[in-house]
Amino acid sequence: MSDFTEFGNVPSTTLADILGREQVMDYGVRPLWSDIPRVAGPAFTVRCPAGDNLMLHAAIHRAEPGSIIVVQSGDVDFALAGGNVCAVAQRRGVAAIVTDGVIRDLGEVRQMRFPVFARGIIPIPGTKSAVEPLNVQVRCGGVRVNAGDIVVADEEGIVVTPRARRDEVLAAARAKLAKEAGESLDAWEEAHRARIDKILADQGFEDSTGPEPGA
Repeated sequence: MSDFTEFGNVPSTTLADILGREQVMDYGVRPLWSDIPRVAGPAFTVRCPAGDNLMLHAAIHRAEPGSIIVVQSGDVDFALAGGNVCAVAQRRGVAAIVTDGVIRDLGEVRQMRFPVFARGIIPIPGTKSAVEPLNVQVRCGGVRVNAGDIVVADEEGIVVTPRARRDEVLAAARAKLAKEAGESLDAWEEAHRARIDKILADQGFEDSTGPEPGA
């Protein structure tokens, strides 16, 4: 779990810069309470068809401690989970639930400070009848997620690092963070202006030399 712990020190913004748009869930999947901590861990994937939440309820008893349950939901009309499901997940060591569906009992979830990233809340629960395989590829927030991929979720967003790229991405993140830590704002500003001015010049932009407004 050491690599997952290290990913917990990497902001989602840094990973997004490295991995690109296709590994970043869309902005609708967001933290459901404020001051949510950054979480990182291997994905335990779940697929729930429209109106049904059986497999998420099954997953909380099967996911390993430290994992993040990632749920592909069939709709946003019925809650996938509520306070008791989140409480059991938390008690069993699950790090978080990430879903492109909705949950209920937000007050309970917020009080226990269990990290949930979802599209929102709704008071009515789904049914429990549709059996689906666990730990198969799912699509959540527009991102394909496989079991064991590394999920990092914080207040900025959710980024998924493919399991096969774990070492490469972690090394790149370490290097990027070290570079940024050693760079002053003055140095960043100088390099930034030079880069922007070059892009403008290459596109034929010219600064106005006319009179200032109001002259």
